[in-house]
Amino acid sequence: MTHVATLIGSPDALTPATLALARAALPGTSEPKQLGPDAADISFSSSTGIDQRGLAKHLRGLVHGIDVVVQPAAHRRKKLFLVDMDSTMIGQECIDELADYAGLKARVAAITERAMRGEIAFEPALRERVALLKGMPVKTIDAVIENRITLTPGARTLVATMRANGTHTCMVSGGFTLFTDIIAKKIGFDETRANRLMLEGDKLAGLVKEPLFGRDAKRATLVELRTRLKLAKHDTLAAGDGANDMDMIAVAGLGVAYHAKPKLAEAAIARIDHGDLTALLYVQGYRKDEFVHA
Repeated sequence: MTHVATLIGSPDALTPATLALARAALPGTSEPKQLGPDAADISFSSSTGIDQRGLAKHLRGLVHGIDVVVQPAAHRRKKLFLVDMDSTMIGQECIDELADYAGLKARVAAITERAMRGEIAFEPALRERVALLKGMPVKTIDAVIENRITLTPGARTLVATMRANGTHTCMVSGGFTLFTDIIAKKIGFDETRANRLMLEGDKLAGLVKEPLFGRDAKRATLVELRTRLKLAKHDTLAAGDGANDMDMIAVAGLGVAYHAKPKLAEAAIARIDHGDLTALLYVQGYRKDEFVHA
């Protein structure tokens, strides 16, 4: 079976010597195919089974500061893309930034971190954090989006390129629609799913509408969209950074831990620790000159 190892790193790291080291560690390789100055594919074949995670880890160990994804060569370009928002498509955790306006960031961020690491259950952690925001003016959310939220480098290019090639894109978040609806539009997603904050007039009620949209719902959304679009598992790509992304990533054709917490990074078949979001284009075999810049 033919596989491909995609190496992503700075041009200084991704040298001919680096590619030669990688080829020497792989069976039955062909000449590297340059996808851009910061990425290359090495196709290889083996008559025995491939440990994709283990082989990628071995190749990462050869050169410091590069990302490596190993996968079957077939069906690389995906037709359905689901991805987390906080700390993935954006650089922040929205609820932490919102809490900062109430002087509660340290307390809320500590709960967020434990939940994303999988140390505590997502649902009670979300309810606890939202309760602390009771009475906050809804307009504070607009201020947070305007002043605190930054898109992750490559976010718009990733989504624009995939949509231009016929991929359906959906941002799935354990956060809130008051954030995701605006941020998804900024990036260019087809749709988004998230939790709904309950209001009392023009203030937050400190409650979230049940049932909560969390780990199980993310996985269910991928299965639902895959079924609706009549796609195979291998047509799907999912990415995220926290423990509540784990089930979604497990059922995707390619699941990627993106700058992820340790628990997810160790579990995912693929991981990106250094590159920006355009790395998810390279792992699908897109060349840099095929990127669509929104």
